[in-house]
Amino acid sequence: MSTSPLDLPQATPSEVGVDAAGVLAFLDAVQTAGDQELHSVALLRHGRVFARGWWEPYGPDDATLMYSLSKSFTSTALGFAVAEGLVTLDDKVVDRLRPDGEVGPRTAAMTLRDLAAMASGHHADTLDDPRVRDAADPALGFLSIEPESDPGTVFAYNNPATYTLGAVLQSVTGTTLTAYLRPRLFEPLGITPGWWDQRPAGRDIAFTGLHLTTEALVRFGQLYLDGGVYAGRQVLPEGWTATALALHTPNPAEPNPDWSQGYSFQFWRGRHGTVRGDGAYGQFVVLLPEQDAVLVATGGTENMQGVLDAAWAHLLPAFDAPTSTEADAALAERLEHLEIATDRPDPLADRAADELRVVDVREADGGWTLTLEEAGRTYTVAVGRQGWPRTDLAVADGWGVLVAAHGTDAGDGAALDVVLVESPHRLRVLTGPAGSSVTWHTTPLWRPTIASLATPRPRA
Repeated sequence: MSTSPLDLPQATPSEVGVDAAGVLAFLDAVQTAGDQELHSVALLRHGRVFARGWWEPYGPDDATLMYSLSKSFTSTALGFAVAEGLVTLDDKVVDRLRPDGEVGPRTAAMTLRDLAAMASGHHADTLDDPRVRDAADPALGFLSIEPESDPGTVFAYNNPATYTLGAVLQSVTGTTLTAYLRPRLFEPLGITPGWWDQRPAGRDIAFTGLHLTTEALVRFGQLYLDGGVYAGRQVLPEGWTATALALHTPNPAEPNPDWSQGYSFQFWRGRHGTVRGDGAYGQFVVLLPEQDAVLVATGGTENMQGVLDAAWAHLLPAFDAPTSTEADAALAERLEHLEIATDRPDPLADRAADELRVVDVREADGGWTLTLEEAGRTYTVAVGRQGWPRTDLAVADGWGVLVAAHGTDAGDGAALDVVLVESPHRLRVLTGPAGSSVTWHTTPLWRPTIASLATPRPRA
């Protein structure tokens, strides 16, 4: 039952014209695929949540790293800034950031519209190059890289373009993206945002780094599906959803079918009339306007196209299909008893954790105590046999990484799984007479370390 006017109402699948058997088939397809993994899922239709669940040890209160799904929130900040007259889409980037030296003619012509539409004129992701060129201000480093083509003419998924857009927005608003969006977006939706990674300190990264709960994604998706209206209030500037979700940059050369339907303002166009924000390893907010529906999922997979393929194969036929209360009940039961499967290898997603070393594993009440060492720092993790006890690992003063761990006996040793629940990532530790190994399941981008995933902790 709703406890706040901002809570979305709930329904059974049958009440919104969805065959729950199709949702069960979708879950089965992902579960049986060796290279797909979900951590949470939610489905809405006609503004009502009809399916929602988390794979243990993930839970509804976990604010998880969204990776590039963060870009869609940067786009939202752009919409507010345009509506408030702080910027226009046709502002030249160099007029807003004012680099010290001269820039090339293509860089001089680049607009905020080009940045938002992934049409900066570069032919590839410039990624780390801007930071190499200007460690103090990567946005200025980005402006020192002259595009190969005129801005607005070619598509290239270019993370520093979003970073630079975020730098402009934080400059003109005088605050971080999180703080700017708090009264405009987060509070009207009843969302408490998690941490947004910063580089340098005080500047939200914009293209990645935002941590949010599944429920926050649900409300964000419904907001965009409903034209910027939430709980009867016009939250987004009128007309912004049409602008942001429109096709701005064709990209037919992209290899995957749901990534080659064109690019909007920090949203992807997909097959079947869909539009979505997404992030690495399976973080999705998928709008299905033709069905008046939203699919939200978080996960840990290298095969994001496979998740969407399963959705199209099983979820789309479920809309307006014959329904049954028996299937509704079976789905509700299934969603109450989800747990990640950690005992299946995934050659796409598994990588050795070279910077981690097992120091000690010993039996403890109800499981084990695992001690790991990384870059001279020691982490002690409680591991359960019957469940997933949590440990908040102190990474540095005021910074931590929340993990949940479960283990089983494996021959003369143990198989221990450590899930970093503020991220899509986990570690598998295998111990035995021949020694120990540590493997990442989905390797953290940028730096494959526990410390790289730390978020701030409240100070006492």
